[in-house]
Amino acid sequence: MRTYEGFRTLFADPADWALPTVLRHHVEATPDATLLMTPEEGLEWTYGEALASAERIAGAFHDAGAVAGDRVVLMAANSSRFVRSYLGAAVGGLVEVPVNTNYEGEFLRHQVVTVDARFAVIDDDQAARFVAIAEHARGIERFWVIDNGGGPAAVALLREHGWAADAWDVLEDGTPRTLPAPRPQDLGAVFFTSGTTGPSKGVAMPHAQLHFFGEVVANLMKLTSADTYLATTPLFHGNAQFMAVLPAIVAGGRAVVRPKFSASRWVDHIRESGVTVTNLVGVMMDFVWKQPPRAGDADNTLRAVYAAPTASSIVDEFRERFGIESIVDAFGLTETCTPILSPYGEQRPAGAAGLANADWFDLRLVDPDTDQEVEVGEVGELVVRPVQPWTTSDGYYNMPEKTVEAWRNLWFHTGDALRKDADGWFYFVDRYKDALRRRGENISSYEVEQAVLAHPGVRECAVIGVPAGIEAGEDEVMAVIVADGAVDPDEVLGWCRGRIPEFAIPRFVRTVDALPKTPSEKVRKAALRQDGVTTDTFDRTGAR
Repeated sequence: MRTYEGFRTLFADPADWALPTVLRHHVEATPDATLLMTPEEGLEWTYGEALASAERIAGAFHDAGAVAGDRVVLMAANSSRFVRSYLGAAVGGLVEVPVNTNYEGEFLRHQVVTVDARFAVIDDDQAARFVAIAEHARGIERFWVIDNGGGPAAVALLREHGWAADAWDVLEDGTPRTLPAPRPQDLGAVFFTSGTTGPSKGVAMPHAQLHFFGEVVANLMKLTSADTYLATTPLFHGNAQFMAVLPAIVAGGRAVVRPKFSASRWVDHIRESGVTVTNLVGVMMDFVWKQPPRAGDADNTLRAVYAAPTASSIVDEFRERFGIESIVDAFGLTETCTPILSPYGEQRPAGAAGLANADWFDLRLVDPDTDQEVEVGEVGELVVRPVQPWTTSDGYYNMPEKTVEAWRNLWFHTGDALRKDADGWFYFVDRYKDALRRRGENISSYEVEQAVLAHPGVRECAVIGVPAGIEAGEDEVMAVIVADGAVDPDEVLGWCRGRIPEFAIPRFVRTVDALPKTPSEKVRKAALRQDGVTTDTFDRTGAR
């Protein structure tokens, strides 16, 4: 049975696994190499300039009274100032807490209170949201505000409500501090989960785990100092920060940060910055694929794409159309790093996420009720534990009960249903809470969604189970879609035939203007299940 082979870390000594140590290593070796490019701002930063900026910002945090281990909220859109703030927090020994820019009210209150943050770096349009939860946010002692057109007014508003507040540029005026590098086991960041089934949980990530994410992606995509990595997803998400920007830094390469993803300009952005590697998450790959083909699509510098999940129905054509050497995938969580990886350049079985990174993680698929390992080929819950210390999360910050629940029996329980074939390939099946069962057959909502999304007229899709009505305890399959223009539901179902088993083809299709989502853009399937079969839902049996 195969496992992932050839994993070698770029930084061999785990004692060096902290971002400030890595930065200083590259500054000593190549201080004039470019670290960061933000094309919309027209800015570039070398490794030497980035470290000098980070040391000034670290100095400003400490001038304001910060001590190692204090939490700093970062609630801002993608920009060079976000990246420099997060580098400054790391160099200052502080704990970064990225917060989704869509959060407000209870979502925002919960995260600020949970981490007991003392400082915050925010965009100017976020100030009013903190004023709205002022009684819960008094633990924040000082704000630094990024000016996107309303900075002075935002600073004045925060001061009016009793906070110390300054423009972000004041951070750059700090007294440079060369502080001791944090230890690999020290807390580096708290990234919050989406909270689709309850309050979001803050994943406590030591510096070594953040670094190891960078090492994993660097190995997965064969990164070197010659590579340029494009990040277009929000920096408050791990995909952009520790799956794109940080891997580029670990490899000594360049990170290009854009404000947002654009499917229509994706190839243009690749060309403009000489991008060699990038990430596509969720439906982004499908969105790019559905853009009208252009004669020069393959005329670009792109070498590799990390697509999670990879849309297996279009992967070969996508690679050919855009001239890509390799499209890789992996499976992991913020809590666990990425214990399953796909070998670079290898044709993998359709739907396979990858092979076990067995030198670094222990993996099992278990019965979620008993924690007993299931047989090869059977579906089980993925549970994970690290081989190397500090490469997975310390737990959920200030949520001990949730930590004990998830890490029971000394394994982290992912809540994800996977299966493994006889050759060692792992396949994602579903989240256990989203699994469906129809007429004795287990159905993966994910696999049905991928089939529906491949239809050229479907922009987004969520598949849920609705009560069958005739078979107690089982489901009928329902696809809720967002379409580009008028799409015949019967045509969508016909498209699915031959792509998924007949028993998995939805009975119901409902077309909506938009899918209900959390502030972190995850589909709220519970809301769709609550709506159920509505009067405008198409039923292929004609029973309604």
